[in-house]
Order: sequence, then structure tokens, then C-alpha cells
Amino acid sequence: MGAYILRRLLLIIPTLLGIMVINFTLVQFVPGGPIEQIIAQVQGQGDVFEGFAGGGGEVASGSGGGSDEYAGARGLPPDFIEELEREFGFDKPPVERFFNMLWNYMRLDFGESYFRSISVIDLVLEKMPVSISLGLWSTLIAYAISIPLGIKKAVQDGGPFDTWTSGVIIVAYAIPGFLFAILLLVLFAGGSYWQIFPLRGLTSDNWEMLSWPAKIADYFWHIALPVIASTIAAFATLTLLTKNSFLDEIKKHYVMTARAKGLTERRVLYGHVFRNAMLIVIAGFPAVFIGVFFSGSLIIETIFSLDGLGRLGFEAAVARDYPVIFGTLFIFGLIGLVVGILSDLMYVLVDPRIDFEKREG
Repeated sequence: MGAYILRRLLLIIPTLLGIMVINFTLVQFVPGGPIEQIIAQVQGQGDVFEGFAGGGGEVASGSGGGSDEYAGARGLPPDFIEELEREFGFDKPPVERFFNMLWNYMRLDFGESYFRSISVIDLVLEKMPVSISLGLWSTLIAYAISIPLGIKKAVQDGGPFDTWTSGVIIVAYAIPGFLFAILLLVLFAGGSYWQIFPLRGLTSDNWEMLSWPAKIADYFWHIALPVIASTIAAFATLTLLTKNSFLDEIKKHYVMTARAKGLTERRVLYGHVFRNAMLIVIAGFPAVFIGVFFSGSLIIETIFSLDGLGRLGFEAAVARDYPVIFGTLFIFGLIGLVVGILSDLMYVLVDPRIDFEKREG
């Protein structure tokens, strides 16, 4: 297993390199870079050229070129355009900027946001609590509901309970997360019905003044509706996956043998079937968490006015804030690859009979 993990760790390097090369190359052909946006702002505000600081230093990303390449730059002093290029590092060729970026990333230096005067790492850490809250609680709740519900549906397969719960699950899976979020706001956050939960934010304005029990209660009060909205799709998928896994195991010969020996149904289900049936469900926990962590967070965060990584990525893409785009891409790509290794380790932990080295051989 050690050799397998080492190979997977070594594969992270070329995989991350490929991700960065592809995305850096694509960015070179995207119009409307940060310099063009600053030129548009300056022209809209008048001749305000002095005292500008891009805040990015020599950040190796974005689209370069001379001052003649910038649309809408007529009438602006060439010195101003050259100063912008130096501030953002666009006075260097793309290949040099790319290798400078990689060298900085190897030293865990992800640069500074062009427009926020804050380092990329600090910006990610600032937004991380919101996304972790959504991802972690949504995943835990989905598992807590889906596993017992899926087991009960498998045991009563074809019965009334299985039928009506399947209908509920299908409806839950079909409802888009953003539509369900809006419905929750209308019903429970001061829409047309009840004002039970707050409309926005992760905590109240007076959160710092609250006692620790009150802070915990306030936190869960604010996060309740966003978590429910982001849980709905994962809950439906996991329930059906759990049911199908149990149905596959229940039909196998070892289950019939256990029943023939006189074991109780509970002992058969939780002593023999559970471990095999839950292999794919439990081992997939890291991947499910990362999926909820990354996917769909933008819409949920926007609807509930939460300032998380989803909105950060969207705003960085719109503003062409290349240090934030490439820094978060590198960090999240690394997290995703490490989580893939953790998922394999979870398989081995749940079922020690699995040996990835023998499978590769």
C-alpha cells in the first residue's frame, strides 16, 4: 500500500502541472484583462493617473502585450500603460510569467489580489469558514439521513414505505438547489409567510458580544436554511445508492447462510451485510464532501448573502483577478487530488481485503 500511495503522490505533480498549463494557455486568449478594466475605470473617472498601485506586484498570470494592444486606451499616456504592465507583471513574455508563477507556487507564494490589496492565501482563509460550513454540515446531514433511510427502503423493498419515500426522493432530486433555496427564503425567512430564520449572513451583527452557547446557537440559526438547500440533492443520491448496495448484498449466498444458521435479521443486516454494502458509501465520504464543498456553492451563497469561496471565484473571474483565479485553482486542484488518495485509503480502512497494489499488478 505504501508504494501505491507514493505513486499517487508523485502523480499529483504532473497532474497539477497539466491543469495549470491548460488554464494559463486559455487565459491568454480571453479578452478584457485587468489592465483593460482599469483603463475603462480610469477613463470613466477622468484623468486620475497618479498614485496608482496595482497591488499585484510581479504576478505571473494574465494576458500581456504592449500598450497598442489595449482597446479603448486612446488618449491615455503611454507611461501610464507601461506602469500598469509593470505593476501586473505583463511586461514579461507569457512563458516567463508562467514559470515565475510555478516557482512562486512551489514556495507557497500565491501572490496578492489585483484589486483587494490582500494575499490570495489570506483571502481564501477569510472565505473558507462559509464554504466549510456548507460542505461539512450538508455532507454529515445527508449521510445521517440517507444511510438509515436507504437500509429501511432495502429491507422493505417494494412495500408501501419504499414506494412513497421513493416518490419523495425523486421530487427532491428533481428540484434545483437554487429553487429550493428561494422556497425556503419565502417560507421561513420573512417572505410571504414566517420570519423564523435570518435572511443573510453566517452570524449576527452582535456575534462578538454573545456568550459561547449563544454564539453556537446563532451560528446554527444562520446556517440552517443554506445547509438544508445544499443537502437536498446529495441526500437523494446517497439514499438510492445505499438502498441499491444493500439490495445487492442481501441477495448473496452468505446472507442466506447466515439466516439459515438462525441469526436474527438485525444481526444479519448490521453484522454481515452492512460492512460490505456500506463500502462504496462510506469510502466515498471525502469525495462527497468535496463535491458539496465546490459544486453549487455560488448560487446558494448568493441567495443567502454568504461570502464564501463560490462567490470569490465568480467575482475573481468577472474582474479578471488572475492571482486569485490561478491561486485558488492550484489550491483546490491539490485538495481534490489529495482527497482522491484519501478515498482510496477509506476503501482499505472499511474493507482491509482491498489491495490496490495487487490490482495494479
